[in-house]
Amino acid sequence: MSPEAPSAPRSLAEALRTRDDASLAALLRDRPDLIAPVPTDLTQLATRAGTRASVLRALEHLDRFALQAAQALAVAPDPATYDTLHELLAGDDGDEAVSAALPATVATLREQALIWGDDDRLHLVRTARELLAPSAQHPSPTGLGPTVREATSGMSPGRVQQIVNTAGLPSTHDPVSAVDALTGLFTDRKRMAALLSGAPEAAREVLTRLMWGPPYGQVTADPAAHLRWLLDRGLLLPTAPGTVVLPREVALHLRGGRAHRAPEPVPPAVEPAVAHGRRIVDATAAGQAYTALATVEELLKLWDQGGPAVLRAGGLSVRDLKRTAVALDAPEPLAAFWVELTYAAGLLASDGAADERYAPTPAYDTWLERPVAERWGRLATAWLTATRTSGLVGGRDAKDRALSALGPGLDRSAAPEVRHRVLSLLAGLPEGVAPAPDAVLTRLTWERPLRGPQQGGAEDLRVRLARWTLSEAELLGVTGRGALSSHGRALMGVAPAEAEEPAEPARAAGQVIPRPGGEPRAATDGHAPTAAAGSEAPAAGHPEPTAPLTATGQATATAVGLLAPLLPEPLDHVLLQADLTAVAPGPLLRPLAETLGVLADVESKGGATVYRFTPASVRRALDAGQTAADLHAFLAQHSRTPVPQPLAYLIDDVARRHGHLRVGVASAYVRCDDDAVLNEIIADKRAAALRLRRLAPTVLAAPCDPGTLLEGLRALGYAPAAESSQGDVLITRADAHRTPPRTAPEPVPEGPPSPDSVLLTAAVRAIRAGDLAATAPRKTTGPEPAAGGELPRTTPADTLATMQAAVLTGEAVWIGYVNADGAASQRVVAPIRVEGGFVTAYDHTADEVRTYPLHRITGVAELADD
Repeated sequence: MSPEAPSAPRSLAEALRTRDDASLAALLRDRPDLIAPVPTDLTQLATRAGTRASVLRALEHLDRFALQAAQALAVAPDPATYDTLHELLAGDDGDEAVSAALPATVATLREQALIWGDDDRLHLVRTARELLAPSAQHPSPTGLGPTVREATSGMSPGRVQQIVNTAGLPSTHDPVSAVDALTGLFTDRKRMAALLSGAPEAAREVLTRLMWGPPYGQVTADPAAHLRWLLDRGLLLPTAPGTVVLPREVALHLRGGRAHRAPEPVPPAVEPAVAHGRRIVDATAAGQAYTALATVEELLKLWDQGGPAVLRAGGLSVRDLKRTAVALDAPEPLAAFWVELTYAAGLLASDGAADERYAPTPAYDTWLERPVAERWGRLATAWLTATRTSGLVGGRDAKDRALSALGPGLDRSAAPEVRHRVLSLLAGLPEGVAPAPDAVLTRLTWERPLRGPQQGGAEDLRVRLARWTLSEAELLGVTGRGALSSHGRALMGVAPAEAEEPAEPARAAGQVIPRPGGEPRAATDGHAPTAAAGSEAPAAGHPEPTAPLTATGQATATAVGLLAPLLPEPLDHVLLQADLTAVAPGPLLRPLAETLGVLADVESKGGATVYRFTPASVRRALDAGQTAADLHAFLAQHSRTPVPQPLAYLIDDVARRHGHLRVGVASAYVRCDDDAVLNEIIADKRAAALRLRRLAPTVLAAPCDPGTLLEGLRALGYAPAAESSQGDVLITRADAHRTPPRTAPEPVPEGPPSPDSVLLTAAVRAIRAGDLAATAPRKTTGPEPAAGGELPRTTPADTLATMQAAVLTGEAVWIGYVNADGAASQRVVAPIRVEGGFVTAYDHTADEVRTYPLHRITGVAELADD
């Protein structure tokens, strides 16, 4: 006699019981919200998987075709067969692409616990059906309306019989059979074709307009003849006064059986736009990486003595962001990106003082000492994993509050995943190939379609994140000319190709570094566009695998190693010009750059930096403790050209006048050995605002502070020097301001974190054990049997007697237990010892030996013999 076939599952919980451990672990991995906390049994897991929040989260992670399949099931009968679902997606004419992709899509929906049942009885989870089914308040993306039964639910039986008779059907005895007869007519292709063949042309036009949705229309109290023809035959059904709807069955007939106008079973290809040589891409990306480092250093140097104040609500004010943008010679959105990147890397934070300001962190000084490529690695890794999104700066939040740089409200949990996905799509193209940006955005929209256009026509957040990723990757040097660089591929964990390309001309020493943001080279430069790449379709319902959401240390180290040879070597010289300028033909060694930054002002930046010497810049160097001899020696040592005579004269002239006047604290005073100079100052009308008065032939006093007096005398053309209370010249070398030790901001995860394999194994084991305890057949010891899911109830004497008997027989029993927190549970245990008011037993639910107080056991029942 052959064994009986297993019965079909009657619920999602029963369907989950038929899964193996690997399938349950995959479900918990794909939907981590189901494991926080770990469900006690499979019934609780099924209940949690059907909650609105969990179903919404699962639907948001479906690709377009998987979502279309779920939407088709939502408009199909419940349960539906696989063939019915196939007809809704492929239509009457069939679609080979749909036929090929649908099996894997159904398997994915089943694995995600969004559908359950065999192929002959597919059930969409009730919550998903409620979310996806069409209604007047929430139209379906399918554009379908209610069924005939739903649309006629409030119609009088007489009116239903009139529609049936007018449609050419025999009268029935009750409205239920009448609706069934009308539904049968609308779902019969031949009879429907015959019915519509007699429709007026204007009526057909109305049906065509409503066919793909929205299915609702307005009619007057006295409709036109062609509308009356449709209403009399039930092809349009009233839903409210003046409102009619096209029944779902009629629309499906008009569409040829399709639930969607255009099913998309295959992901759109990421079309390449142009191809460049790999060396060109790497060189461009390396130049942009160096520029990024220089920009970050310039920003932190700008805020080295204490940056802008922190707003009361947190963040950077609009005025301070504008000042920073001017100082960096960049637009405000770009300045916001550099500020946020520096903050994400842990190099910038607020100092926490009473007058809170932004300043570099101690990690900045450590970062400066690292090799150039390693500094880039830290920035790139921080950018890749950060959830803070600088592109939102200047916008408004849900409460219509302005979003400011470094302020709250900029975290978007989807940002790291979108960045990884965009770079993964670039990595899927041949090296040196840049994709069309719109192709990348189209592909991302296919992979996550549920988060569609926002209110007010705003672009989808994922699409905006992808746009920002493409531009930010170019700024950081992860990409070059739109193509992923070799070190960018290494950062994503992709091994570079072995094939070598023809060598590009070697970069000469001191060659200008290309500026970022250059236009991609057109195909006419000798590199023809390649064939479409990235068109291979992944398994339906499964997006292509992406890199891990954190760049591993090994991947970062590999990327740093590939970038290092591409970066220019710092130079130890400049070129002095006769027009009081110096040209740095490349990046300078740090000590040289720092000293030159004090001695001269930066006039222009780019591949080569131009410095200009002015009296004010030379005085700044003298204020920092340098002497004229020091400055002459410095320039002679680091210039490849002779020191021009005008520059030597400038240094000597400023040094001769520097310190001739001395300013100290009176509130402030001025003293000078030459009383004629003091006479000249007092006689100068421009000095009236300083309110100077003579204390002695060589001393003047002022009511203002020494700093104000210094600036005022310098504005008059003098070169005063500050002195201490002992009469020594004060060296005004600025002290660097640092915050206390700060850690980089933690990314805000999107939902619960993904569980690791250890947690998954333990969770599956606990769920299995708890389900065994909840479903094990049991004997009753009390007068009334315990209902399913209800804790057993026995007297303390019966509990003790049953436990002692189980110790002697070695059998397992079912107990109800309430812990110290009042949480009740049911367990299957094998008692080992009963003494002192405690029972020691092997707990099958926890898979370990535990001790339970007898007074916390609500009752006990023996397990059935079978």
